Amino acid sequence: MPPKGPKTKGRQKPQEERREESLQAVVLADSYETRFTPFTLERPRCLLPLANTPLIEYALEFLASAGVEDIFVYCGLHTEQVEDYISASKWKLPSSPFKNVSILKSDATSVGDALRDLDNRDLITGDFLLVSGDVVSNVSVEPALARHRERRKKDKNAIMTMILREAGINHRTKARGHKPIFVIDPTVDRCLHYEEGHALSNSGRHISLDPDLLSDHAEIEVREDLIDCYIDICTPDVLSLWSDNFDYQSVRTSFLFGVLKDYELNGKTIHTHIVADQYAARVRSLRAYDAVSKDVTGRWTYPLCPDSNRVRGQSYRYNRNRVYEEGGVSQARTSRISSHCILGQDTIIGEGVTVSHTTIGRRCRIGKDVVVEGAYLWDDVVVGDGSVIKKAIIAEGAVIGKRCTIESGALISYNVRIGDHTTISGPRKITVSRGQSAGGRTDSAVVGKGGEGYEYSADSNEDSDASDSSNLIYFSPQASASMSSVSTLQSDDSDFEQTEDPSRRPSFVSGTSDESAPNRDFHVEATASILDGLQKEDLPENIFLELNAFRMTVDASQHEIRRAVVAAFIRCITNLESSGAGAREAVNKVFSQYKAVVERTIFDKDSENKPDQVDFLLCVQKELVSRERGDSLLLFVTKEVYDLELIEEDGILQWWADQRSSEDRMAAIRGLTQPFITFLEEAEEDDESDEDEDDE
Repeated sequence: MPPKGPKTKGRQKPQEERREESLQAVVLADSYETRFTPFTLERPRCLLPLANTPLIEYALEFLASAGVEDIFVYCGLHTEQVEDYISASKWKLPSSPFKNVSILKSDATSVGDALRDLDNRDLITGDFLLVSGDVVSNVSVEPALARHRERRKKDKNAIMTMILREAGINHRTKARGHKPIFVIDPTVDRCLHYEEGHALSNSGRHISLDPDLLSDHAEIEVREDLIDCYIDICTPDVLSLWSDNFDYQSVRTSFLFGVLKDYELNGKTIHTHIVADQYAARVRSLRAYDAVSKDVTGRWTYPLCPDSNRVRGQSYRYNRNRVYEEGGVSQARTSRISSHCILGQDTIIGEGVTVSHTTIGRRCRIGKDVVVEGAYLWDDVVVGDGSVIKKAIIAEGAVIGKRCTIESGALISYNVRIGDHTTISGPRKITVSRGQSAGGRTDSAVVGKGGEGYEYSADSNEDSDASDSSNLIYFSPQASASMSSVSTLQSDDSDFEQTEDPSRRPSFVSGTSDESAPNRDFHVEATASILDGLQKEDLPENIFLELNAFRMTVDASQHEIRRAVVAAFIRCITNLESSGAGAREAVNKVFSQYKAVVERTIFDKDSENKPDQVDFLLCVQKELVSRERGDSLLLFVTKEVYDLELIEEDGILQWWADQRSSEDRMAAIRGLTQPFITFLEEAEEDDESDEDEDDE
């Protein structure tokens, strides 16, 4: 092979100028992450099904609508599978909108290595789109591309335009572990600074900014309300910068941050194009997988919906209640399919089956009296009679025995067999793959008698974003139909009150002191997290695990933990009331079902003084002060925590005697609870009297 000639910068040959007008694209089919293990031990993430369609199809449809002609699909692991899939797809037919789809194999272990390898291949001739193989978007690229090219004519140093989606700082498709923060000059749409802060850390309200930026730019915006789907319009200069800096490994935290930081040295600028009324999301975690799946069934991604039948051989029909069904589905008369479901071809559903908010692939066999709720069953899954599957993913070819329970967050990988009468707790990962260095033999203690598989445990070097764990915690009937989807302008995902969105403030001025800001942020985020878990009926231990992770991030006090728990519980109770439940019934349901959450906030059961119990009841009282019928709820809550032995008699009496419980507005809601307090006091006096008589 002859040596490559030097790359031409600046003026190009006439034929290259013509080629530059034909848009190219690079698809990163390998995520270089491990969030989807154990599934990705056997199949690349880009081929995992989302709404019964391989993820890469969404990316290719997006690129086709953008007018891309040449595509380079960059693969790492499982290259042969990607190549086989593309070769058999419509994208290789003469009618394909693409002139060329090339599969590039690389030994790269990061995005940086892949892009440096791409630069060495000298395949990019002009502007190109850089996207991930897990992007789902119906964004129109033309306006961003036109603006990018117009900007390039005036300034050759404008090397990249990022397409970002405006959606709010707490949107459910965002990762909870970290949040991207963009500092932008809105007059020229130029990104001046980028960093990532933890959603609950002190850095969430403080960024490190060069003072010169404030003096050099008349107006700046600090934006943390943007969904970054890693859709970038790039010039060949971008690849050159990757090659010149081997320290660059990731697109944002190293490349973007580094280029912006070194602006004085290289003079390169990166710009933004923000859309507000179109859909864009990346399926980069299991949390996002659940959220985006519901957006697809909810038609927020239109025209990328199942009934568009964009994959060869699909035949979905859109029925009432947002149920998508292919031909050949056999459903027993006594079975019940509720809203927001997808049923694949030749699937058989037995007598007495209940399916809700679930995607079922092709050729699945669902036995009698099965309950499937908020789950994802891929192709060729078999479920035995009487089994229950909730908020779990069951991969292709898996067999679930009779009378099994698959709990929330469980991941059952390819060809696993679960024996009869077995419970798989979440978030367990079960696989038969030999891809893990240790293990690989069937563990009957895990999969039951007659089962096949073992529990996969992540290596220490795997991604461990606790907030994006295997729990599919976004299951909610309201979530999929909510106007707070990615495709809307609203950003609220829950019923708790939102403070003013600080990301839209034009300056760094806050409404309260810096000292109280972290506490306020913790309360808002922690309350939202707990309420989210309550509404989706997550396991109590999972709710508290996430809450405890939040607490350690900002070193929150136990008082702040109790305050957040109380706020979420009361709001969940009022939500149940608004749905028609009685106050007493709502209180009993929430506190009895999630008793374990409260128990983990009380540490004074063995002491004479009860400061934790007093603090808990003070938090309840304060939360109810401004609520309608707060006096009734205070009575019901007090009696409930007493009956459940969450708060002891001494704790209740010490709370009632505490001066803080009778100050100002707090005293206004004590009236209905007074007779119960009197009853406890009299009971205590009777006990003391009995003890005195016994002593005599």
